[in-house]
Amino acid sequence: MRATVRDVAALAGVSPKTVSNVVNGGVVVRPDTRERVEQALAQLDYVPNLSARGLRNGRSGAIALTLPEMSSAYSAELARWFVELARDRDWVVQLDQTANDPERERQLVSRARAHLVDGLVLNPVSLSASVLASTAGLPPTVVIGEVEPEHVDQVHVDSVTAAHEVTTYLLDRGHRRIVVVGAPDPTVDPRRRTATSELRVRGHDAALHGAGVAPDAELRVPLAGWTTADAASAFATWLDTHPLPDAVFAFSDSIAFGVLHVLAARGISVPDTVSVIGFDDVDGAAFAIPALTTVAFDRRAFADAALDLLTARIADRDAPPSTVVIPHRIVERASVARR
Repeated sequence: MRATVRDVAALAGVSPKTVSNVVNGGVVVRPDTRERVEQALAQLDYVPNLSARGLRNGRSGAIALTLPEMSSAYSAELARWFVELARDRDWVVQLDQTANDPERERQLVSRARAHLVDGLVLNPVSLSASVLASTAGLPPTVVIGEVEPEHVDQVHVDSVTAAHEVTTYLLDRGHRRIVVVGAPDPTVDPRRRTATSELRVRGHDAALHGAGVAPDAELRVPLAGWTTADAASAFATWLDTHPLPDAVFAFSDSIAFGVLHVLAARGISVPDTVSVIGFDDVDGAAFAIPALTTVAFDRRAFADAALDLLTARIADRDAPPSTVVIPHRIVERASVARR
């Protein structure tokens, strides 16, 4: 017989309402209580009631894709490929965003247990991805982005290596004062610092050390969000109190667009005075003024690899986890000069 909410509640020693709150994710539940409920869900192999279609074939025909945010060009392009390639597999995609909020991420992951989805593709907020400390009760799950747990399938670009290569590229062209825009904010709770920021700073610093250049905290510009507006505001504020750098390493193209806007508004020539390099190679990068040098990787291949892993995970829940690293390269355009 199928386990019911009451069965889970009895095993966990909580009320049925608490079980519903954990499954649906709409109400904050104490971590220790949540852990007991999730253990009971896993032990009883609890599955929410499916629609008539799901009851017939055990599949909903839908997957969930959860991203930190939807507003950037990168997210839009990535989501587009997921939707297109999922359609080839006869899946529809439910989109949601965490707004880089670990609590919201936790709620969305909890809700995945109750949704009629065959699988979940998640881009976690933090490097530790504590929200995935246990996948008990979750549908088959694939992580996109670099996280520390090794018990989940993952697809990612090697941010540490890519950032190391970007910094070396700038150093080799005579740049020494390299500002990083999008760095982690040291005043923010580590759980809210994005994995991408942490890893790209790690690669950047390693390249500096290798060249005998000491990392300088004054050359790091943290952002509230990775939007063009956030980048323009933060970089303009930084420029008000610091001398011009040799180069700017923007942790995304959207950030780079904000940097280019500020420099142009102040009459500062790129790349004659300041070089700028981005990350992602979104469609607009080639049309920036000047055309943006950036890190490129195949987003179609990225989405395809994630969906392949999800297909395999749905077919075999007990298979060992797999990791796919998508190759990257620096696309040279007009925004970086030699000094």
